[in-house]
Order: sequence, then structure tokens, then C-alpha cells
Amino acid sequence: MGVISVSGAEGIFERIADAASDYFSLEGGAEAELVFCDEARIRELNASTRGVDKVTDVLSYPLLTLECGRYASFTQSNFPLDTNPESGRVSLGSIVICDSVAKKQAEEYGHGEERERGYLFLHGLLHLLGYDHIKDEDKAAMRKAEEDVLFKAGIEKC
Repeated sequence: MGVISVSGAEGIFERIADAASDYFSLEGGAEAELVFCDEARIRELNASTRGVDKVTDVLSYPLLTLECGRYASFTQSNFPLDTNPESGRVSLGSIVICDSVAKKQAEEYGHGEERERGYLFLHGLLHLLGYDHIKDEDKAAMRKAEEDVLFKAGIEKC
């Protein structure tokens, strides 16, 4: 198991979490929750948490305030209040993916559903690690990290 563990996920999600851990030279142990939902639920979450009353593909709910690209070792001594007592791992937060939107986007972009879900997971994970895409320079940095991590995970760009 790599630095980042993903509850309830395997396969492509583990590969991406491991590739991200390597890419960012992460140390210690961290975990993220991955949840899939339908359009009604993601619209409700988007409206209640972001004030945007529409369906979206992925939402992230960070538990930590991390500075993009600057990570301490994910240990209980560095994050004493954010460590899951059962796993001993630092809780990064939750990623929620709307499965039907992922399916539609996979078809629209001409690649498989697994690849689209993997990309959305990575996008959400980068938000948990402090990335955003509000400013153009931040968006460019996030897109580069997405491409680099997907490449490292052996997932082809479409």
C-alpha cells in the first residue's frame, strides 16, 4: 500500500494514488474517501456546499489546508488531530464523483469510463492536496500535474 490509501477503491484509483505519492515524493500515510453518486445527489451537494445549483462531475472536500506542492510527512506527529485512529493515516478528505456524468464525458471525449473516473479521481485528489484552478497559472500547474501523474500511472492521454 502506498502513501495514499483510498477507501473503497482499487485498480486504477490505487495506481493513480501511488503515482501521485511518487510524483509529489509524499511520505508517511494518508487516506482519502472516494464516493460515487447520482446526478440528483451531486447537484444537491454542489448547491449546499458551493452555492452552485447544477450537476457537476466531481467535488472535493478537503479536511486539511495544504499548500500546493509543499507537503510535510503525513504522520500522526505532524497531523495529530487529523489522523484516523483506526488506520493511523492522515485523513485528506473526500472525493465525490457523479458516475453518470463520468460515463457521458468518457463518451464525449472518446475514451473509456475507467479512464474518465480515474481522471476525475485525480482531479479531486489534487484539490485535496491544495491545488485549484481559479487563476490561470494555478490551472496550468494543476493540468501539468494531472498529465504527469496520469503518465506515471500508465494511463494514456486521450
